[in-house]
Amino acid sequence: MKILSFNVNGIRAIMQKNFADDMRNQDPDIICLQETKATVEQVKEVAGKLDGYHVFANEAEKKGYSGTAILTKHNPISVTYYIGHDEHDNEGRVTCAEFDDFYLITVYVPNSGSELLRLDYRKKWDADFLKYLKNLEKLKPVVVCGDFNVAHKSIDLARPKENYNKAAGYMQDEIDGMDNFTNNGLIDTFRFVNGDEVKYSWWSYRAGARQKNIGWRIDYFLVSESIQSRIKDAFILNEVHGSDHCPVGIILE
Repeated sequence: MKILSFNVNGIRAIMQKNFADDMRNQDPDIICLQETKATVEQVKEVAGKLDGYHVFANEAEKKGYSGTAILTKHNPISVTYYIGHDEHDNEGRVTCAEFDDFYLITVYVPNSGSELLRLDYRKKWDADFLKYLKNLEKLKPVVVCGDFNVAHKSIDLARPKENYNKAAGYMQDEIDGMDNFTNNGLIDTFRFVNGDEVKYSWWSYRAGARQKNIGWRIDYFLVSESIQSRIKDAFILNEVHGSDHCPVGIILE
């Protein structure tokens, strides 16, 4: 089973680029999207141009903001759109599909903001989201993917010294939040497969950052330890354009 995750930075905008062709070329079983910036109906209309997928989407109360979706060739048992906290659940940040042997969750983790105004909120989100995942895990393993808005280790961004404890995405509080995920039985699949390979999944639009590969790895697939033996590959498709992010993916046996 091939699963991709992609922060598309607006599904209606990226669909006017090469998104459909890129997805057809990759031919994943499941596509998880973040930052769709669209209503549920808009996502279904646009994503419907990709034949063969069931489309499930979540939207934020604020129009044109956030939003997640799962496009899957395999019809899930059930789909939910909340983690059980109203302060989190009005921003459309989670879509969860239940399959026979795991839960698949796509997530768009809150950004702490350029002035770090949401850092305290982000810390609460991380704690509440981890509890949500561990509760699901009591029932069956989890596969969680998406834009976590944090570079976990110094090798996960091009300029760690310049950004450490100064920039959203590389604050110690955010790093601690990711540590809590990986210290509580969730495997970073890219590191599990690729060791210390340096590869990024997001680049600023400023100053030709992507051309110079001045990037950050902030998009992840985490899986329960109980299914890590099923991970056959984990990869970053940085040749795929259309967004300031690129797709990341895994292959499960």
